[in-house]
Amino acid sequence: MDIETNKIAGAALSTLLVVMGLNMIAGIVFAPHKPAVPGYDLPSAEPVAAAGAAAPVADEPIAVRLAKADAARGEKAIGACKACHTFEKGGANKIGPHLYDVYARPKAGVEGFAYSAAMKGKASEKWEAEQLDGFLKNPKAYMPGTIMAYAGMSRPDQRADVVAYLNKLADAPKPLPTP
Repeated sequence: MDIETNKIAGAALSTLLVVMGLNMIAGIVFAPHKPAVPGYDLPSAEPVAAAGAAAPVADEPIAVRLAKADAARGEKAIGACKACHTFEKGGANKIGPHLYDVYARPKAGVEGFAYSAAMKGKASEKWEAEQLDGFLKNPKAYMPGTIMAYAGMSRPDQRADVVAYLNKLADAPKPLPTP
């Protein structure tokens, strides 16, 4: 080999060593450590219990929540429901049955609507406040086998508002339970 070839090979290897060194330094500077779980710690809405995980808090009884419920807020909360249900008197059935006068109506009580077998099995029961609250919270857990695809409302006060609104949707609203 002549001296010129050695100079070229040395320059190429030196360049590679510098690039590798810069890569290592950049890795140290910009990623000093990798967390065990990727992501960011977000502040908790509830204070963390010192003795470990606390048991989930049960909802207040629906009668207590209905005493504070507001049908106007319930009307605003049903936006997602309008995709599958109608709420006006004489409203047509959509993917789901119309919900006018649903409070105290028998489950699976709309003539001509194709209910799931799970709902038809409960046809002897009526939609009272507790049943509506449970179904709105988690339809699939409340009535296994239902074909309703809605995930549910997690906020208890919002469910009470919706129950109050659904009761108002009638020619003669029924009395709601009191605490």
